[in-house]
Amino acid sequence: MLEFLSSRGAMGLYLIALFILIIILAVNIMIALRIIREKADENKSTRKKKEKKSVMKGTRFTMLNKIDKEMSSYKPPEKNSIELNTFCDTFRNFAASKLGLFYDIKDIRRFVAGLGVTRLLIIRGMSGTGKTSLAYAFGQFLSNDSVIVPVQPMWKERSDLIGYFNEFTRRFNETTLLRKMYEALYSDEIYITVLDEVNISRIEYYFAEFLSLLEIPDENKRYLDVVSDSWIGDPEKLKDGKILLPSNMWFVGTANNDDSTFAISDKVYDRAMIIDLDKKATPFIPEDTCSIRISYDEFCSLINKATTQYTISVETFTKIRKLDEYLQEVFKISFGNRILRQIEAYIPVMIACGGTEMDAVDDIIARKILRKLDQQNPAFVKNHSEQLRRTIETLFGRDVLMQSINYITTGAKYGK
Repeated sequence: MLEFLSSRGAMGLYLIALFILIIILAVNIMIALRIIREKADENKSTRKKKEKKSVMKGTRFTMLNKIDKEMSSYKPPEKNSIELNTFCDTFRNFAASKLGLFYDIKDIRRFVAGLGVTRLLIIRGMSGTGKTSLAYAFGQFLSNDSVIVPVQPMWKERSDLIGYFNEFTRRFNETTLLRKMYEALYSDEIYITVLDEVNISRIEYYFAEFLSLLEIPDENKRYLDVVSDSWIGDPEKLKDGKILLPSNMWFVGTANNDDSTFAISDKVYDRAMIIDLDKKATPFIPEDTCSIRISYDEFCSLINKATTQYTISVETFTKIRKLDEYLQEVFKISFGNRILRQIEAYIPVMIACGGTEMDAVDDIIARKILRKLDQQNPAFVKNHSEQLRRTIETLFGRDVLMQSINYITTGAKYGK
């Protein structure tokens, strides 16, 4: 037996047994390492889930969450006893006495009446005529600062206006406009957003979704996508990552008339009310006037009251129809149903603001109808401009629609 244990055969068995033991030990070590690694991965996954859950508890919209808390104590304005004509006069005096800004009362009426027709206004004119200042002054007058959004040349999409979600920081970069939109959902104030130099980039691109939403008749269905999902603790008034476009917010675009900007398309012009500020108004001595607070509901009540109290006369509507037929026959352009609805809405509010029926008709024809002649053959328009002028004067009288007449004569003169 001793001889066997010391033999070569025994040594072979020893080596085999040792090898088996080494294999068993190695396998056990590998299993142990695998268990440790799996446990570490599990802990890492759990930690990530906890971190994500922590992030999802309402920290990606820092400013909007803050507004939820701040607006919990909001109190709406008390009711004012004011009519639209007094409202316009008071605003004009406030701008002059408190801000040193002078405007013709007709431009003030156009601005206020335009607010009563649509949520989008375009103020055109050369630089320095007070386009941005008019909208800014209106916010000051209402004790609710207007949002000035300087449009940038490279803007192309919605995120340029409202911001975007940063995947690295796990936060949403909230713009001033988004914050004001969200605040407006809590408020009964009037909110004015100024798209300054609206045509320095193509408004049809970066404002496209807003334009579409403003066409939806039901204001409670105008939801704009902000993010693609919802997190626990997101702002209270976000619905599945969408924000309701506030009905108490108006957009005012300022447009320079020069070669450094893009042309504004018919799609935008047809939806907007247009104001031309071609020159600075003559200074006057204003009454010292303070700002006011008027609620959105009360302003809407004034608009509704004007619509009920004043309506377009049958005689004027007939004349507009005849002019429409003439323009279709000669120039192949038409008022269209949208513009006819705007006329019916604009005239009553303009009258309530202190203007006249013909003032309102002249505004619409000059800025929304005759503007379409710019797209016609210049030589053709020039050859028919005198006939067009006579047609307007025959229908409405001489020296009545002077803005329209001036547009025709100026356009024909320069071959526009």
